[in-house]
Amino acid sequence: MDTLQVLLMGFISVVIVNNLVFTKFLGICPYLGVSGRIDMAFGMGCAVTFVVTLSGTLTWMIDNWILMPWGLEVTRYVCFILVIAGAVQLVEMYVRKFFPTLYDSFGIFLPLITTNCAILGLCLFINLWGVDNLLEAVVLSFGAGIGFTLAICIMAGIRENLNLSDVPECLKGAPITLITAGLLTLAFMGFAGMIR
Repeated sequence: MDTLQVLLMGFISVVIVNNLVFTKFLGICPYLGVSGRIDMAFGMGCAVTFVVTLSGTLTWMIDNWILMPWGLEVTRYVCFILVIAGAVQLVEMYVRKFFPTLYDSFGIFLPLITTNCAILGLCLFINLWGVDNLLEAVVLSFGAGIGFTLAICIMAGIRENLNLSDVPECLKGAPITLITAGLLTLAFMGFAGMIR
C-alpha cells in the first residue's frame, strides 16, 4: 500500500472511526467542561491539537531514539508527562499573551490539558499500535487533535442549541449533556468497521 494512502487512512481513522473521545472515552473532562460555547470549544480544541501533535511527535522520537535503544522503557510515563507539561506551558503562555479573554474564560481547564488523558493516551497508543516512522506518528497525533476538536465543537454546537430548546426541568444541565454525549458516541460508533 502506498505511503500517502496509509497516512490518509490513518488520519481518517483517528479523526472519525477511532476518535479518542467517542471510542476510547478519553479527554471527557474538557469535552464536557469547556463545550458550553462554540468559541471556547474551538479554542480548547486548537490548544489540544497543538499539544497532542507536539507531544505525540516528541514522545515518539524520545521513545524510539533514546528510551528503547538504551533499554529505558520503564521511564516512558515520566518522559511523556514531562513533554506534555512542557507543551502545555507553551500553549498557556501563548494564549495568555495573545488571547487574554480566552485565557480568562478557560479558567482551570487550560492548565488541566497537562492531565488530559487523551494526550497521554495517544502517546501510549502510538507505541501500542507499533508506529514505526516519524511521519506516521505526526499524522496520527495531528489527527487525534483534529478528532478532539471535532468532538468538542459538535458538542458545543448542540449545547448552544439546547439552551434555546424546551428541555424538561429534570433534564436541564448535566443530565441532558450526558444524554447528548451518549447519543453522539453511538452515532460515531456507526463508523466502526469502515476502515480496518
